[in-house]
Amino acid sequence: MKIVFASTPSQAEEINGLVRYIYSNIFPNFFSDEEIRQFEDLKILHPFEDFNTLKDAFQVMTSMQTLISILESSPLADQYEAVFNKNVATLKEFGLFFPFEFEQFIEAKCMKNPMLSIYTRADNELII
Repeated sequence: MKIVFASTPSQAEEINGLVRYIYSNIFPNFFSDEEIRQFEDLKILHPFEDFNTLKDAFQVMTSMQTLISILESSPLADQYEAVFNKNVATLKEFGLFFPFEFEQFIEAKCMKNPMLSIYTRADNELII
């Protein structure tokens, strides 16, 4: 007999929070607002269904957190490419669409001019 634990609503909330973090803190560093809007239309990183087990949900959360750590590192180092690809494959395995290659982020970082984005959280949000 095998006992499997179902994923919890708090895990789904955590995954949704990680997706929001990627859209508001990661993507604006690499892509324009128009490109990010297209990502939303393409449902990039939007889960199509709930995750069946605790293990599935934790694998998705871990993969997203790893991608965040890699993409927030400065400069992006080629030594992380294999880890990046492994975590992208894990997300795809669980039905999350993430059609990017590591090289795209390196190229986008070089071409992106730092500017404001409608997707980033306002710095003075807590002052009000």
